[in-house]
Amino acid sequence: MDKKLHLLESFTAMGSDGGSYKVLGYEHLVRDPSLNEALDRWEPSGLSEYKLATGEHVDLLPDGALLVPSTGLRLQRQAPA
Repeated sequence: MDKKLHLLESFTAMGSDGGSYKVLGYEHLVRDPSLNEALDRWEPSGLSEYKLATGEHVDLLPDGALLVPSTGLRLQRQAPA
């Protein structure tokens, strides 16, 4: 099955190390197999994910914070200025 990511949002988050990070939120799209292959029709799959602008995966925690599993860095979304 063909799939791709679609950028939904980007925002700044403050890290537990005091640094500022850009976070990108994506939804997973899948090609609709019921349509003619000549049509480029993509549908949301119901899955989403977050990544740092550098490409590292980010987990969304139940309390709304974010965690970079590879480093243990916790992030908190910053309110828009």
